[in-house]
Amino acid sequence: MQKILLKSLYLIASIKYPKVRSDLRYFIRDNYYCRLNQVKYIFKDYFVKKKYKIVNYQGEFDQELRYILPFAYWHHVNGTLERTVSCKDMKEFYFFSKNHEERYTERIWQAGYNYYEVPNMTHSNTFDYSKWLRVPLKKQYANSIFLYDKPALIIANKYNIEWDKPPVNYLDLPILGKLITSLKDRYQIIYNRPLAKQIVGDNSEILDLNEYAWIREAHPEVLLMNDLYERHSNEVNNFNHLQLLVYANCNRFISMHGGTAAFASYFEGINIILSAPGNGMEHHFNEFETIFPQLSGAKILHAKNREEVLQYVNLHY
Repeated sequence: MQKILLKSLYLIASIKYPKVRSDLRYFIRDNYYCRLNQVKYIFKDYFVKKKYKIVNYQGEFDQELRYILPFAYWHHVNGTLERTVSCKDMKEFYFFSKNHEERYTERIWQAGYNYYEVPNMTHSNTFDYSKWLRVPLKKQYANSIFLYDKPALIIANKYNIEWDKPPVNYLDLPILGKLITSLKDRYQIIYNRPLAKQIVGDNSEILDLNEYAWIREAHPEVLLMNDLYERHSNEVNNFNHLQLLVYANCNRFISMHGGTAAFASYFEGINIILSAPGNGMEHHFNEFETIFPQLSGAKILHAKNREEVLQYVNLHY
C-alpha cells in the first residue's frame, strides 16, 4: 500500500509541478506522504488529547531544528507529548519536554529517509505548519550573563566536508578579516566554530581552518565561543547550552549553510546565510524564504558567495 501511495503522490507532484526537476519531485512526494500519514493521528491529537507521542530522532542537526523540534513543541502545547529522544547534549533544546532522553552519541544522516512520522521531514516547496510551532528558544534562554557594552554579533562559521566534497560554505581568513574590521567598532563580535569534541558529529568531518590563534593575535577584541565555554564551564551544562545562552542575547548573525544557518534563524533579528548554489536543496525549493524565516520571524538574507556576505553586511549591519 505504501509503495502505491508513494507512486501516486509522485504523479500528483509531477502534474502539479511540471517544471520541477524529476529527481526533486521525490522530496515533494515524501512530504506529501508525511502529511497524509498524520491522518491516522487525528483522533488522538484533536479529540482524546492525552499524552502519547514519542518523538525519537537521530538524524541531522539541521533537520532536527527545522522539522523535529517544532513538531515536538506542538505536541507539548497540544498536551499530547509523552517523551522525546535525541542525541547527546540536546536536552536544552527540548526544555519543554518533561521526559527527555539523550540516547545517541552520533548522528546518522540517513535517519531522515523513509521517516514519515513528522508532517515535514525533507526539502519541499511548501510546508505544513498545522503541527509545527515556533520554539521560543530566545525567550527561554535570554539572560544577563552574556551582555556587553555593544550589541552582540555572532559569526557562526564552519569548515567541514560537505556532500563528501571539500568545504564550500565557509568564511576564509581574508573575508573574516574584512568582516571583523568593518564591524568591530559597532558590535561585540562573537566567533563560533564548534570543535568536533563539542558537538555530536554526523558524516561531515570537521577540518581545521587554523583561525583561532590568528583571531586571538590579530583581533583580540573578538570573543571566541570556545574561550567562553572554558570561562563559563561551571555555569553551563554543555556547549549547546552555552550557544543557546549567547545566541539568545543576539540579534545579528552571519551563518553558513546547514545546521549553523538553521540554529541562527531561531533567534529573530537578521541572519545572513552563506549558501553557495549547486548542492543544497534549499536553493531549488526557495527555503530561505519559507521555512527559515518561519523558525522565529528572523529576516533571512541569502548570500550566494562571500562577496555577497560583505555586501549584505554593509547594507544591513
